[in-house]
Amino acid sequence: MTLSPRRPRRRRPAPLIGSLALATGVGLVAAPAAGWFGDGARAHAATPRAAAAIIVVAKDGSGNYSTVQAAVDAVPANNPSAVTISVKPGTYRETVKVPANKPHIRLVGTTSGKNDVTIVHNNASGTPKPGGGTYGTSGSATVAVEADDFQARNLQFVNDFNEANSAITDKQAVALRTAGDRIVLDNIGAVGDQDTLLLDSASKSTVGRVYIRNAWIQGNVDFVFGRASAVIDKSAIRLVKRYDGSSGGYVAAPSTAAGKKGFLFINSNITGDVSSRSFYLGRPWHAGGDASLDPQAIVRDTDLSAAIKTTPWTDMSGFSWKDDRFGEYKNTGTGSGAASTDRPQLTDAQAADYEIADWLGGWQPPA
Repeated sequence: MTLSPRRPRRRRPAPLIGSLALATGVGLVAAPAAGWFGDGARAHAATPRAAAAIIVVAKDGSGNYSTVQAAVDAVPANNPSAVTISVKPGTYRETVKVPANKPHIRLVGTTSGKNDVTIVHNNASGTPKPGGGTYGTSGSATVAVEADDFQARNLQFVNDFNEANSAITDKQAVALRTAGDRIVLDNIGAVGDQDTLLLDSASKSTVGRVYIRNAWIQGNVDFVFGRASAVIDKSAIRLVKRYDGSSGGYVAAPSTAAGKKGFLFINSNITGDVSSRSFYLGRPWHAGGDASLDPQAIVRDTDLSAAIKTTPWTDMSGFSWKDDRFGEYKNTGTGSGAASTDRPQLTDAQAADYEIADWLGGWQPPA
């Protein structure tokens, strides 16, 4: 495996400055649920219409809507400007889809605690659909975001499918799926077991950049997976046991396209109440057996607990991790280890090209 950059050296963009402060529309007045557009509604149909600046969701009926999906549905197609869906504390048992034609949505809990707003459902890959068939892995997502320029803050996405359900054999159950570009997830939770967080792109040929900060991400098997170019920064990665009480699993399963960035875990910690040396950091997912993929995962400047195996990468479905792009840099903790053929480490020179700004490719998340 070669960890050296696959492109010429270039001047890196300026580093991210300051903390993320996602727009919440403070100081704007929430519009009523009906009649938002006034005279503007009579504009030519080809002109994208702007939604209300803030849409309030509250289970007790004190907002514009009582479900998150209803608020998303209220955003006009091809909305040209930011709209905040402000969600009051509560548990919202529903599935939510943000379609590709509804960009610029900010989904924000009204408190600073990520546990105060929970969006939860329990579909699994093998769960029967009302119209026949099953949901499949991507279709199992509690929340699916297909639009660009989406932001979420101060809430958690949960899939509480019970893996002990013997009637369903395909137990992959996604809490959050993203497939857009320029996605920001700040102070959020993603909680599940197998396949918790699917970070994807619209297609193999397109880029889906995701910046995650201050998150709680929980699972046991391939629970951060997909082909997005994603940074997981200053986050808590929590390992949990399987439904039968056993320990063992994989943090990341990237399916990166050749020539694109995969997953960068940085400034984080990986731990959990599981057995010592029972979890791999990751393995290469060649989705559909696609040999042209070049999965990538880098874990750097991160504290690793004793739960991490001394040989932290492994093969998957006949594809060797050594043929793809996996490595570490300056990790700490009892789960870290010295460089070897089974544990490749970046050099200082290589690490200079494996930073957040490099990963985001000229896009700087809003500060």
